[in-house]
Amino acid sequence: MGGLPIPCICFQCGTDQNPCHCKVVGPTIGFGTAIILAVICWPASLFCGCCMSERGKKMLGAPVELSGKVSNAIPI
Repeated sequence: MGGLPIPCICFQCGTDQNPCHCKVVGPTIGFGTAIILAVICWPASLFCGCCMSERGKKMLGAPVELSGKVSNAIPI
């Protein structure tokens, strides 16, 4: 089991986006999106030295913003 990742499932209860008031697919895909973007965006903004500019600060916050949009876009 050297290279197998542990599957992660996210639950969000108490929403008003569907009749069940629970979401599973949207938050799980949003979490995966955040991890992938964090691996790409954070080192890119730190290595190129643009973390001192406003654009670099937006790049550091991009994983959080986009994962929230993905999670809210999928209602189940």
